Amino acid sequence: MRQYQRIAVVFYTAILLLIQGSEAMAEERRVVFGGGCFWCMEPPFEQLEGVIDVRAGYSGGTEDDAHYSLVSSGQTEHYEAVEVRYNPEQVTYAELVELFWHQIDPTDSGGQFADRGSHYKTAIFFGDDLEKKTATASKEKLQQSGMFDKPIMTDILPRQPFYPAEEYHQDYYKKNYSHYTSYKKGSGRDYFVNTVWPQKLAQESGTYQRPSETELRTSLTDLQYKVTQKEGTEPPFNNTYWDNKAEGIYVDVVSGEPLFSSLDKFKSGTGWPSFDRPIEGKNIVEKKDRGLFSVRTEVRSKHGDSHLGHVFDDGPPSTGLRYCINSAALRFVPKEKLDSEGYGEFVELFSSDR
Repeated sequence: MRQYQRIAVVFYTAILLLIQGSEAMAEERRVVFGGGCFWCMEPPFEQLEGVIDVRAGYSGGTEDDAHYSLVSSGQTEHYEAVEVRYNPEQVTYAELVELFWHQIDPTDSGGQFADRGSHYKTAIFFGDDLEKKTATASKEKLQQSGMFDKPIMTDILPRQPFYPAEEYHQDYYKKNYSHYTSYKKGSGRDYFVNTVWPQKLAQESGTYQRPSETELRTSLTDLQYKVTQKEGTEPPFNNTYWDNKAEGIYVDVVSGEPLFSSLDKFKSGTGWPSFDRPIEGKNIVEKKDRGLFSVRTEVRSKHGDSHLGHVFDDGPPSTGLRYCINSAALRFVPKEKLDSEGYGEFVELFSSDR
């Protein structure tokens, strides 16, 4: 009798686990976005907590099949797209839509960046009325924000069958990292995502702000995230700006707020960018750092709350200070681009009449 009881317990336990597993699977949802080149659309979503999987592919066409040669030659109505599988208890549909906007130029009706053609246009494919309302409201909010002078051209369309792209297209950024990074930069997308969008957000809010954790995870490199969010330190003499001699200003890579000027940069011999003063003292916050068995003065940005580096009292005679800053916490804006990137107030600093 006991043997039958054991069998019954095992049987019902197995049934319970199957039911729980099916319920967990039922929680999974899917959303499809057309954002131009699908190589560039996979990484932002794959890095987001709550996303289960992202596949590159084709969607939005009425044809019964789609593959790269047909779509790229314009023989179908399909868009290059990504299908995002996600857990709605960890990330919402609205958050995914918001992340989508920040990867594209929503005013481009003829493609995306260097990629032209209808298959590179942008679209949000909705699966039900609630998704349609959410996507439409998000689009209208972006249009009304005034962030862009041109109309928002991204389509809001009913979801069509999704056809996965060829295997060599899946996770292309992992398989061919060098070519991917070169392409993303050369196409103009990298600049738009990492420069124009933060600038637009700052202009909308009227101030410099720290992006959401989701945006930080997807817009920063691993090193930038480690330095600015985890108080990390990059290696000396092996970073972007330690020996940069160009004229311009250095802004917070997270918030865009202006921090330092090349006019105040000096060669300290430490292997990190060093400045004798900030360009905007109000954007610098100093805190006591008691790590590494010593007491130092940490330097953080006010609005982005980014860890920048430390300040020491062994600088040049002009101020006696040395702001030792991580390149990974900075973005350099050359003097020729100050006006176009929203930092026109600093143009006069580099005037020949000064």
